[in-house]
Amino acid sequence: MGIKMDNIKQLHDLRRQAKMGGGKERIDKQHEKGKMTARERINLLLDQDSFEEFDMFVKHRCIDFGMEKKHFPGDGIVTGCGTIDGRLVYIYAQDFTVFGGSLSETLAAKIVKVMEMAMKMGAPIIGLNDSGGARIQEGVMSLAGYADIFQKNVEASGVIPQISAILGPCAGGAVYSPAITDFVIMAEKTSYMFITGPKVVKAVTNEVVSDEELGGAMIHAAKSGVAHFAAEDETEAIMLIRKLISYFPSNNMEETPMVTPKDTIDRHSDILNTIIPELANQPYDMKEIIYEIVDDQEFMEVSRHYAPNMITGYARFNGRAVGIVANQPNYLAGVLDIKGSIKAARFVRFCDAFNIPLLTLVDVPGFLPGTAQEYGGIISHGAKLIYAYAETTVPKVTVITRKAYGGAYIVMSSKHLRGDINYAWPKAEIAVMGADGAVNILYHKDLKDDKDGTRKEELLNEYRDKFANPFVAAERGYIDDVIEPKNTRFRIIRAFEMLSTKRLSNPMKKHGNIPL
Repeated sequence: MGIKMDNIKQLHDLRRQAKMGGGKERIDKQHEKGKMTARERINLLLDQDSFEEFDMFVKHRCIDFGMEKKHFPGDGIVTGCGTIDGRLVYIYAQDFTVFGGSLSETLAAKIVKVMEMAMKMGAPIIGLNDSGGARIQEGVMSLAGYADIFQKNVEASGVIPQISAILGPCAGGAVYSPAITDFVIMAEKTSYMFITGPKVVKAVTNEVVSDEELGGAMIHAAKSGVAHFAAEDETEAIMLIRKLISYFPSNNMEETPMVTPKDTIDRHSDILNTIIPELANQPYDMKEIIYEIVDDQEFMEVSRHYAPNMITGYARFNGRAVGIVANQPNYLAGVLDIKGSIKAARFVRFCDAFNIPLLTLVDVPGFLPGTAQEYGGIISHGAKLIYAYAETTVPKVTVITRKAYGGAYIVMSSKHLRGDINYAWPKAEIAVMGADGAVNILYHKDLKDDKDGTRKEELLNEYRDKFANPFVAAERGYIDDVIEPKNTRFRIIRAFEMLSTKRLSNPMKKHGNIPL
């Protein structure tokens, strides 16, 4: 008998209705705020015509507060799969035009379903958040929905990459799903995240603060560290997702994707032979070194505004993605502190979970001293970075460019924490502390009568010859080779190629107890 034309018309009508979300008036309001709709965001993010939608006709089941009279197909969220540069990804995008994107029982079930599919197929999951929070009319069912999502976030952690974009409000319990995911990207001026809003803050603490001041993109990118990227607008945020995902494998069982570089393997950088200043306490920009050694001078920095004394990000060496961790002598002398340790530790653990090799560039004078750091728990936070490096099994290459003092030498992917290949530049100083501090402690009695400083200068030179150079560490095998700076790119590529067949596993356990 075939399908009646009425059935087909009904299908087309429902599809049209679903694609209009909350209707033209609400879509216009969304545009007036400088925001895209859920479907516009998906179309921009995914390859053209690759989106396959799921659960377009799902409706909420609430019958209280007159909700039984208000129904929109899809119930405030668009879910499905598609491709980015030809690679499968799963996606959900909250639709603010439908009930303010608020989370209902059915909306949560749609998210959980698409996350389960992503895990089953071994593909990244991307969440585009733009929601007013829990749907109050549904009470505890809405809260249960959040809990179900959190549970799936945790199960997916370390199995598939999880990326969250905050493109509007994200408040209350809604913030915890993005916080569990691997990367958070926020759009400036149109997005915010906080546990309690300005009204509650004023009522409880008497603080007067705006949405932007409390939880805007730059607040979380620079102060809290919750956001890894602060994009100028939604378009940039979405383009950042496309670029970021190009560095990752689709799941924890795969290797990073290869890209054919324009760059040559044996390109030398003469500038590196003179980049380190003559004075040991003079700053320089570690990013200049990074851009000189990576493929095509392309480096995607992560958490750029947070703890700038520590650099983290992605680049490629001979086409293969690598995670880079580096001290930044241009900011606080590249010292290790609470924020820098947390930032680097989380980055290292993500790379290890997804088989991304690690390059560590070291110029570190030690840990930041002072009561603020000690009271803030620098001991346990610094231990996080030790734990992260010690736990990793991916290929690890380390280059000490200048200073590596004390405990900070150990922490920064030293040979003692299972560093695979550890190089040093000729000017590298590897010691318990700098020459000046060491001489003052070791020879404080001898220096009492040293009026003109000649004796101290002799002792400084003696200390540098004995300890503050890379050859003492190389004699012990803690440094695999002392290399000429201009050859750094070539030596790193050769090291990673050699390590490509590395096999290392940790002792069997349920899980370790990282010092959280």
